[in-house]
Amino acid sequence: MPLICSPTADQKTSTKKDSYGKVVDYLRLAVTDRCNLRCIYCMPPEGIPRLSHEDILSYEELLRLVAIARSLGISKIRITGGEPLVRKGIISFVRRLIDVAAPGEVTMTTNGVLLADMANDLFQAGIKRINISLDTLKPDRFREITRRDAFYDVIRGIEKAMEVGFHPVKLNVVVMKGINDDEVEDLARLTLKEPLHVRFIEFMPFGGEEWEKRFLPAGEIIERLKSVGELEPTISVRSNGPAQYMRFRQGIGKIGIISPMTHHFCNSCNRLRLTPEGSLRTCLFSKEEIKLGKFLRGGASDGEIAKVILDALKSKSPHQSFNAELLKKCITRPMSTIGG
Repeated sequence: MPLICSPTADQKTSTKKDSYGKVVDYLRLAVTDRCNLRCIYCMPPEGIPRLSHEDILSYEELLRLVAIARSLGISKIRITGGEPLVRKGIISFVRRLIDVAAPGEVTMTTNGVLLADMANDLFQAGIKRINISLDTLKPDRFREITRRDAFYDVIRGIEKAMEVGFHPVKLNVVVMKGINDDEVEDLARLTLKEPLHVRFIEFMPFGGEEWEKRFLPAGEIIERLKSVGELEPTISVRSNGPAQYMRFRQGIGKIGIISPMTHHFCNSCNRLRLTPEGSLRTCLFSKEEIKLGKFLRGGASDGEIAKVILDALKSKSPHQSFNAELLKKCITRPMSTIGG
């Protein structure tokens, strides 16, 4: 069923914990800083200075780092960007990555613009679960938010992902007061007739000075959802991420609430992030990065790189203090260069 009328993406494996006992088994792998959208919460209209081709890790370097991470117990890899589907050779890389990551799981987050033409190849390569960004169901508003006229491309991408068999297909919605918060109910209604996971994400301060004006807390989002139907809590199978899941009693899909600003999940955070140039981040809300690319290209052995990662885990905080100073840190680097 169409979503919308449209015109004709050398150590033994063991689970490692940080110094506070949390299992860290999830790596978000940014394969590029390029993106074919210019979302207002992610980057300025003119875009951002691009990394040179030489600065971005090669696929071979990424595969080596993933193999090391697997040896340390990383069992879930999410491919991110920028927009991962814009990188040349991404399908071939996915096939190789899935072999290296086995028996772990590989998933992807995409903006969906190129997904319709690539969904079948991605699925055949081995990715079975996918997240797609969709902040509005209105073409004109999509153009305002993304600064690109690609709404129907994304809708076709979502429809194609469902058609070829991705499950679940998760739609990520960044909720911004005064911009798209009036669509919370309509976006949630997609789960009444489709097996989609629609996930509402609190607006984070990566977009600049207007953060507080645009911020809508998770509690208010949930109150709006109650006007659509009766909500009941549910569990997202195989998910240990930050989303709180629920569903409408009469629905077939799920609703997710991700609230990094009002309900911090630092105490249960199980993830690491690798930027396109090979910097390891143990926390999204931090300036601190470990330049694994430097070790990788400086002749370090796999064991030495593994030790660097383990040392980074020791510094992973169990809780962040969300204050004005931290918010300043958040906006020092655009989200597209971090990898989400």
